[in-house]
Amino acid sequence: MKIVLIGYGKMGKTIERLALEKGLAVIGYIDIDTVVAERMRLYTEGDIAIEFSHPDAAYDNIRQAIKAGIPVISGTTGWLDKYDEVKQLVSETDGSFLYASNFSIGVNIMFAMNEKLAAIMNQYKSYEVSVDEVHHVHKKDAPSGTALTLIDGVVAKNDSKSSWSLTEADETTIKINASREGEVYGDHRVRYASEIDTIELYHTAHTRDGFALGAITAAQWIYDNGNVRSGVFSMKDMMGL
Repeated sequence: MKIVLIGYGKMGKTIERLALEKGLAVIGYIDIDTVVAERMRLYTEGDIAIEFSHPDAAYDNIRQAIKAGIPVISGTTGWLDKYDEVKQLVSETDGSFLYASNFSIGVNIMFAMNEKLAAIMNQYKSYEVSVDEVHHVHKKDAPSGTALTLIDGVVAKNDSKSSWSLTEADETTIKINASREGEVYGDHRVRYASEIDTIELYHTAHTRDGFALGAITAAQWIYDNGNVRSGVFSMKDMMGL
């Protein structure tokens, strides 16, 4: 499997290192300075693109790659207002696309547990739900895509909550506490608090390797030894959750 990296920041470099350790080929990377002819050469020669770029550039990067006929794995957050347009483009081109707000296997297990817990807690209105997330100071968007996925999981199972806020909570709104500190790789906590007790679901990332390995695993799943899966997918599909 020949990988093209879209974005060559810390995540791109981590993916490259781990892919090479697995014996996979990384044939090149695309960044803001890459000319169109070089992009097209890489898309033609590559088997799959893994995109970790910038929220402002992600949609165009994804669109160009899909139109060029290469499957795309995307982990950039902060662009999902255009997600439906990507889905439509994939349908029109019979393309392949897998997006995840977080590729960590552990986080995706947390997503599944979060929905189960939310369904249970929907019966107990004395508990107030909130979400905390902490990331490194270099992260561009807040709240994190992972936090928003956790919120979506709660809202799907909670008949009184429908939105989120970074500033306050009320009967229909879930408070997200977003912090940017040092070089934190990612801490996420879902908290149900009452006057009597508190229940928490918590995940902390120790390195970037978990995110990179998940993205590589997703790429291998989509590519499937040359039998490329067509359509729009998520980590739920890959993990059978």
